[in-house]
Amino acid sequence: MKAFVIDRYGNQEQGRIGEMPDPELGENDVLVQVYAAGVNPVDFRIKNGEFKLVVPYRFPLILGNDVAGVVVQVGRRVGRFKIGDEIYARPPEDRIGAFAELIALNEDAVAIVPKRITMEEAASIPLAGLTAWQALVETANLKTGQKVLIHAGSGGVGAFAIQLAKHLGATVATTTSTANLDLVKSLGADIAIDYKTTDFAKVLRDYDVVLNSLGAETLNKSLEVLKPGGKLVISGATSGDAPPAELTRVFFLQLSVIGSTMGTRDELARLLTFCEQTGARPVIDRTMPLVAAADGFAAMIAGDLFGKVVFTL
Repeated sequence: MKAFVIDRYGNQEQGRIGEMPDPELGENDVLVQVYAAGVNPVDFRIKNGEFKLVVPYRFPLILGNDVAGVVVQVGRRVGRFKIGDEIYARPPEDRIGAFAELIALNEDAVAIVPKRITMEEAASIPLAGLTAWQALVETANLKTGQKVLIHAGSGGVGAFAIQLAKHLGATVATTTSTANLDLVKSLGADIAIDYKTTDFAKVLRDYDVVLNSLGAETLNKSLEVLKPGGKLVISGATSGDAPPAELTRVFFLQLSVIGSTMGTRDELARLLTFCEQTGARPVIDRTMPLVAAADGFAAMIAGDLFGKVVFTL
């Protein structure tokens, strides 16, 4: 099968399209023909070697943490899926590989895609949607009437989190680039701050929750925005990242660090139900064929995207 692979860790590793063996199918697995695969910042972090002490990946390595496709084969103990089912998934960290023609997944990590959602949309949801849900619902317990600041509102996680927070009844502030101010407002943001021209810490006060997926400087400024007892949730820190030393002396802060955990079938189904019932939509900046994967990575590095990049096969 054809796949986008890397041969080593490093910032300069560009990746390549190459031939790889078809995945081995376990007795509890489904073999999926990939139709679409979402691109995420975690793909860069894996490529750069940030997870090599946590998950010992082998080379050549197929990247890809969001997938949608069609079941083409089932293991002998699979009872929930059949050939022809349209599914989506966030593969577990030790079984990534969505940037390929085929991927094998345990049936417990797979959910059916409703007919009203396209493959490209489905492939853009899992990691971003699970992260937003885990941050705002399970960790922050965001409630009606509270105020939340969502950094990077035009990113995959941010765009989904804005819609989720509005559904929960919160007042939503977000940071984004000049070009995306109107777009984040269209998702439901009450306050959209251009980070290029405005210091959010000087205009926001007494927030109940901050969701931060950016660096330490933004995290430290976020402390000034929170009210006493407020909750700071850091997303995307699964590779051993530690909060900055300044946080150890902020005794009133409720700090949570979450990562890009694998979603179960029930969690994935719940995300799609949320989208169907509320009209929330996954936000896709662009789709491109897998053969142009290097260009897709370059677009993410350049920034100023609105939502996700999705590879199609």
